[in-house]
Amino acid sequence: MNRILYIFLLMTAGGFSLQAQTLEQLRAEKAEIEARIAPLKAQIDPLQAEIDAINAKIATFPGWYKGVFGTLGVNITGLNNWFANPNPNSTATAVLGSFNAYANYLQEKYFWRNAGSLNFGRQYLKRDKETDGEWQTTTDVLNFTSLYGRKVSEKIAISSLGEFRTSIIARETRFNPAYLDLGVGITYTPIKNLVAVFHPLNYNFIFAKDNTEFTSSLGCKVVADYNTTLYKGIRWRSNLSGFISYKNADPSLHNGTWTNAFSLALTKKFGIGLEHALRINRQEIDATQSYYILGLTYKI
Repeated sequence: MNRILYIFLLMTAGGFSLQAQTLEQLRAEKAEIEARIAPLKAQIDPLQAEIDAINAKIATFPGWYKGVFGTLGVNITGLNNWFANPNPNSTATAVLGSFNAYANYLQEKYFWRNAGSLNFGRQYLKRDKETDGEWQTTTDVLNFTSLYGRKVSEKIAISSLGEFRTSIIARETRFNPAYLDLGVGITYTPIKNLVAVFHPLNYNFIFAKDNTEFTSSLGCKVVADYNTTLYKGIRWRSNLSGFISYKNADPSLHNGTWTNAFSLALTKKFGIGLEHALRINRQEIDATQSYYILGLTYKI
């Protein structure tokens, strides 16, 4: 019996020794491959920088520039006798999405920039096995903008802007209210990826159903749109759209929405995306509104 135990211990020790030896060999092979890659990476990085510079030059040529991208997040939750929840035997499915498209026509003397976005969130909640579930809307924003400008210099243009914003998913708020901004002023493009709009002559039309009280007014429209690439290929787009009314009222007729979107490509088509928005509009609600979406992205 002692001899058998002794042989077993020798075999176990030999196995651990073999495993440790194999692990060290794998680490050594990995280090060798990394050392061989280092000179190649040093050659690739400058070439990639040259490609990026050429792409930047291509983007300045006249013509149409179009793109579509979006973020989709899905969350599924199931509870069974979970005491800490007010619905201890419920199931919930939440779907959040953000889809964006743009079509810009750039010429030497003028430009026409168009953009559209749809942000939606729906949650299906089934409180228990005996009752039917129901869909609830969480986020619901549809937005279109169209900006036309005639250049008076390389960076400044006389421009006109139309912007439409509403909700379309929830029945009770579908096109209720709907906002339409029409105005003229100046567009300033100090750098290629920043567009700033200042329209001191702008009318904010508000369309609402039933007896909902919303007030249209004359004011100043301000829009800023910036996009860039941050550390390690993380793309960032920031958009600010605001209206400053010339009419004094209570509640205030001013409104503004600031949206920031981040995306990181994992493959050529798929990636991870995060979008966050803040909105202030006292005619809608006397508080700051916000939403965020985190999920997978797909580039068309």
